[in-house]
Amino acid sequence: MKTGRAHAHGRAGRAAVLAIGAALVRLGGLGLCGCQTDVLTYHNDNQRTGQYLGERTLTPLNVNSATFGKLFVLSVDGKVDAQPLYKSRVSIPGAGVHNVLYVATEHDSVYAFDADAAGSPLWHKSMLGAGETPSDNRGCGQVTPEIGITATPAIDPGAGPHGTIYVVSMSKNAVGQYFQRLHALDLTTGAEEFGGPATVVATYPGLGDNSLGGKVVFDSAQYKERPGLLLTGGLVYTTWSSHCDIRPYTGWVITYDELTLAQRAVLNITPNGEGGAIWAAGAGPAADSDGFVYLLSGNGTFDTVLDGGGFPFAGDFGNAFIKLSAAGQLHVADYFTMYNTVAESNADEDLGSGGALVLPAMADALGRIRRLAAGAGKDTNIYLVDRDNMGKFNPGGDTNVYQKLTGALQNSEFAMPAFFNNTLYYGAVNAPIVAFPFVKARLSAIPSSSTPNSFVYPGATPAISADGLSNGILWAVGNLANAVLYAYDAGDLSKELYDSTQAPGGRDNFGTGNKFITPTIANGKVYVGTTSGVGVFGLLR
Repeated sequence: MKTGRAHAHGRAGRAAVLAIGAALVRLGGLGLCGCQTDVLTYHNDNQRTGQYLGERTLTPLNVNSATFGKLFVLSVDGKVDAQPLYKSRVSIPGAGVHNVLYVATEHDSVYAFDADAAGSPLWHKSMLGAGETPSDNRGCGQVTPEIGITATPAIDPGAGPHGTIYVVSMSKNAVGQYFQRLHALDLTTGAEEFGGPATVVATYPGLGDNSLGGKVVFDSAQYKERPGLLLTGGLVYTTWSSHCDIRPYTGWVITYDELTLAQRAVLNITPNGEGGAIWAAGAGPAADSDGFVYLLSGNGTFDTVLDGGGFPFAGDFGNAFIKLSAAGQLHVADYFTMYNTVAESNADEDLGSGGALVLPAMADALGRIRRLAAGAGKDTNIYLVDRDNMGKFNPGGDTNVYQKLTGALQNSEFAMPAFFNNTLYYGAVNAPIVAFPFVKARLSAIPSSSTPNSFVYPGATPAISADGLSNGILWAVGNLANAVLYAYDAGDLSKELYDSTQAPGGRDNFGTGNKFITPTIANGKVYVGTTSGVGVFGLLR
């Protein structure tokens, strides 16, 4: 057990690392710094921009099939639905210092691999308890055939003696009891920390689905942790998806202390209704530099009768763009939803199929600084909200939202956008990835470029590598029988630089396609999860 002094030191170290990281992310978001080394969370930062701005090896000139391709494949024991994470210069006991790739699987395993070489893992840990197996698919094909670790973990290099990776696992025992657990693992050994794991148990006041005696009960069997984990303000944010739309279910946000794994807050966003789960195609909730958290909720109850502050009278926020605050009791601080939100939920055309992205501050046409966030879902519209005044609900129309681009996407969005160099990139279902530039804090209604090919369901979640604002490359993965990695010039998406089908003889084949995959770029390499491992790409020797 840590002493009080060591515990305090861990908090101070963590706070310092988070403060420095936040500063670099803010600079990176504005294209001013190519300092990034590590990928510690879903889509590279808490804003979920998907940009890696410290890439000095891969450029539009050398990413082609003659000089770039598959280096090796790392084999694991299950599907890799979570984005692999990367931490440089980790000291592994008895094995020296390595750049480490952390891979989580649906078989409830976490692996630490040398990120630069093929071979056995540096360590491998199972998250299963004695006599347990991963969960079955609960009669839903969204995650199948087993459910173990679905959400992208998150790493805090300042937590614990050597840094910590936080993971949520699902499992069941021999008598059919299901468990959701939060683990905190030492980066160097995989050992459980802080007395973990913590079993997820929660109730919330309400009369909605699965309520008993005036409290809604969290049933571990009815949920999966699909959105990536979020670390902000010393808390681990977990957000919960249902299995398809199989009732009873509601929308849960549950937070834990990073250093004790004590449950800190529980919020249900549909406590007196049903639905409102958080899917986001695996995208973790986004956070701004002030610690506010943003997410898109799925189809579910929205109370169209509002209280005096413009909030739903019974606290039900189905199908909404939500801003959360942890100040005092975790609560909804603001929100936006569409004038036809109830009709959209009834037709399963909700926002919750996509992820929210926090944009850097921008000056509008009058020189005012705008703090915006972006989101899109199944209705094909892109919504920009003002984070300081999101707009709430107006039954007369969507005139209260900062900007709405009606029908901007060719089809529904089941993925996460990326942001780079004042441009927002979306990859909708059965559509090309399109680039929408910002002009004076307004999104252009006409894309500046698009990829020459389309992406089958669920579309694509793009990622960006660049050296500051130079050498920008957009990466994306096609969910095909043989997965395909694509690279495009981020400044002009019509210029395909590379795809993994170009080399003869299947040289760059790396596995079966897997939906909701987000490529990870770090230190001259690209890492892509599949149904059985991780393909590793880089410059050919």
